[in-house]
Amino acid sequence: MIDVTKMNGSEFTINADLIEVIEEVPDTIITLTNGKKIMVKESRFQIKNLVKSYKHEIFTGEILERE
Repeated sequence: MIDVTKMNGSEFTINADLIEVIEEVPDTIITLTNGKKIMVKESRFQIKNLVKSYKHEIFTGEILERE
């Protein structure tokens, strides 16, 4: 699970395993495997790093520093 911020400033947690596509057009849009699209404040690069950190934590048990 990763924490992201909606455009209105509210934070929420999303299941990183459900992310299918991340686009910047110019705002960042996350498309989930069920087709739902969510616009967030974080950049594509930031989301990629959040997912990498989450996956690293799951597979190794080590917690990496997050932004």
